Amino acid sequence: MINAVFIFLIVVSFAFYFYFKTKQFRSELPIAKKWYANRALIALGSLLFFFGLNQLFLFPTTLTYVISGLFIVIGLFTMINYYRVAKHYGQFVEEEYNLNKK
Repeated sequence: MINAVFIFLIVVSFAFYFYFKTKQFRSELPIAKKWYANRALIALGSLLFFFGLNQLFLFPTTLTYVISGLFIVIGLFTMINYYRVAKHYGQFVEEEYNLNKK
């Protein structure tokens, strides 16, 4: 049951990554592109995090614990770091849209 939850979260994380990457490529405004890129990286970090947790429940071996631990730590670091960056760019996105209205 817990495996199904992690698989669902992995798929949702990938869907958000794909969505934000698509928005990044379609956006014409530079700050908005950076904001979408960082939000995509947050989703990628969550994908790594949930994949690492999923592997812990599937294969209980020492090697799996080490590799999954790396995935979890890298995923958490990625999510936290890019959340801060996206929060910074998020302050300027609405202002940029208002300045570039046609």
